[in-house]
Amino acid sequence: MSSQTQLNVLHKFKGILFSTLSSKDLLNSLDSFDAREDDIFLVSYPKSGTHWMAEIIENIPNARITLTSPIELGDVSKFEELKGCSKRRVIPTHLSYDMLPVTIKQRQCKIIYIVRNPKDTAVSLFHYYRDNPNLPSVETWAAFLELFLKGEVVYGSWFDHVLTWEEHKNDKNILFIFYEDMKKDFTKSLKKITAFLGISMNETEVNKIAWRTSFNEMKNNAAKENCDPNHTICALTSNRNLVFRKGVVGDWINYFTPKQKRVFDEVFTEKMKHSELGRYLKEHNA
Repeated sequence: MSSQTQLNVLHKFKGILFSTLSSKDLLNSLDSFDAREDDIFLVSYPKSGTHWMAEIIENIPNARITLTSPIELGDVSKFEELKGCSKRRVIPTHLSYDMLPVTIKQRQCKIIYIVRNPKDTAVSLFHYYRDNPNLPSVETWAAFLELFLKGEVVYGSWFDHVLTWEEHKNDKNILFIFYEDMKKDFTKSLKKITAFLGISMNETEVNKIAWRTSFNEMKNNAAKENCDPNHTICALTSNRNLVFRKGVVGDWINYFTPKQKRVFDEVFTEKMKHSELGRYLKEHNA
């Protein structure tokens, strides 16, 4: 990947790579964002399940919410646009905890943080880099994996991102959800989410959401709604067809060579050595 290509679609802010779809001015003025106490934030490192979570919340009956585009997408006019939402706002973002606007922390807004096995995340982000015109092109999986492990990808290091959030995992306004747990026992995860948001639902409603937010159903809907700009949930594209690829757990095994797995596991062990989340991911994913 030439640094020239990277320069055209990415820029560095506070040492982290961002898409040029997030203007420097906007990133510089994040702290002027005025959070409301009833705001809900959907947070994750890219390719960890934000779209899925957004669909789930949008399908909760009587939630009376407006799903907005990501807080870091666009220019400074973004905050005026967000101010115009009269309903309860659900705002997606891929920002690390440190970069989150200060009023969100002060007002103790509800935050759902989604974590996914980093090997699957890396594979998914690799495909995103290949298919998304707003990201640099990468020639090979090996070249991309090297960048991923160094944190030289959009939104920086997966390890750093997760660790900034893990420091706040016991904050009562933050709920951690694992992508793999959602896949394994959707109903249990959904009940956790609705309890956290203070919304009650019956079994029929739960089953309806499970069906409507199944991967194939979302993929079909993405094709139909692709031209709806209100459905931009990712700060890296408004093209919903790019977002849903496979949605499976464990696809990484088809990409990593034994040597790549060994190198990745060494980096993981080193970076996550004091992390409870790291231990959990290690136990639940090969």
